[in-house]
Amino acid sequence: MSLKSKLQRMKGHLVKETDKTASLSTETEPPAQEQEPDIPYADRWEKLQASPYIWEDEHVMIREVRYSIGQKHGAYAFSELHDVISAWETSGKAHPLSAAGIRPEDLLFFDTETTGLSGGAGNTVFLLGYSRIEGEEVVVRQHFLPAPHAEVTLYQSFLEQAEKSSHLVTFNGKSFDWPQVRTRHTLIRDQVPALPAFGHLDLLHGARRLWKAELESCRLGIIEQEKLDVFREDDLPGFLAPVRYFDFLHSQDPDVIEGVLRHNETDVLSLITLYIHMTQLLLHHEREAVSHEERFEIARWYEALGDQAAAMDGYRLVAGSNHSWSNRAKLAIGHLYKKQKNYQQALEVWESSMKSSSYVPEEVYIEAAKVCEHQFKDWEKALHYTRQAYEQWKKRGSLLRNRSKADALAYQKRIERLEAKGRGSQAEEDGLISGLFDWTGDNQSE
Repeated sequence: MSLKSKLQRMKGHLVKETDKTASLSTETEPPAQEQEPDIPYADRWEKLQASPYIWEDEHVMIREVRYSIGQKHGAYAFSELHDVISAWETSGKAHPLSAAGIRPEDLLFFDTETTGLSGGAGNTVFLLGYSRIEGEEVVVRQHFLPAPHAEVTLYQSFLEQAEKSSHLVTFNGKSFDWPQVRTRHTLIRDQVPALPAFGHLDLLHGARRLWKAELESCRLGIIEQEKLDVFREDDLPGFLAPVRYFDFLHSQDPDVIEGVLRHNETDVLSLITLYIHMTQLLLHHEREAVSHEERFEIARWYEALGDQAAAMDGYRLVAGSNHSWSNRAKLAIGHLYKKQKNYQQALEVWESSMKSSSYVPEEVYIEAAKVCEHQFKDWEKALHYTRQAYEQWKKRGSLLRNRSKADALAYQKRIERLEAKGRGSQAEEDGLISGLFDWTGDNQSE
């Protein structure tokens, strides 16, 4: 065997021995342990009831606070959520806020804190907060982003918990919070689970329907004070949350962000109270505690949903009161009868409104005039009500200094048209009478 061949055989042997040694080394050495991250101010985070969640060498902080289900937040105990869900079940009503068929623990009362109030990919969600019933407790969890590069870990931690629920309950979440979550999730969707296909109950839309005309603003803080008996002490205004977050990124001190966490915690607890309260209004609006303004707006909501029976019940409660909205309710009742093609009943309701009040909105006269003209062909009465409406419009316009030439022209044209119809009707009637006399005279001469 040549020297070259011997060297080749020795080389192969050496390679095999090296591989074997490496294999033995791998088997005997323990696997590398994932190192605990160095959490700045860990003791302060612990006082805030927050602990780290670690994923692929990054961490976020999860704050968890638990309340007894019997504890009250404002006017209601959390346990009343069970009662209102049962009420939706038995009511049989189809409503956007109905929780029929949903378990209490399926509802995730959700709110975010972001680096800005506008949408778009440049707006980072730094806090995902929610409350949820778990057994005999209400649990508040807040997933906090301590550094922008840990966003994958933030969504991983949140989605592990969120998939346990089926419906979001938010305050403007359909327009802002959840679209913002979707936008940020899209940027990292290849690294985290998909977002759940949540049902969504947005309480802001309902709040505007109920209280837009009554409250100076439909902000959650105003509704808490005026409707829920929730009063915040030393609360950090929401618009300061981005500023505090940027301060935290600089200092890493959780005391800087504590006010944001407390504010968000109150938000997600108030969503439970607000949902209970709104359900009580919608399903039990005949109670004395409900204002006539609320009853009227509830009736309007049901009418918009096509539930005319529930709408009629609400309008009648307001119409039968001495409240200033009584005529408004009678106008609405007349509209419902008109939709049902019960024109005589509609006219009677509007005429009763004219007799029972010193001030009647011109809309009542206009609607009565339309029915008289188009359904009963009573030009005289239609003309009378149109003139009444015109006078009311002029009085209101002089008070508000807001009379429109276009509106005045429309009234004048309607009056002229009805006067022409009345003259035509009278001429036709005179012609019939004249013909009748002629026919009688001819018969007598024969």
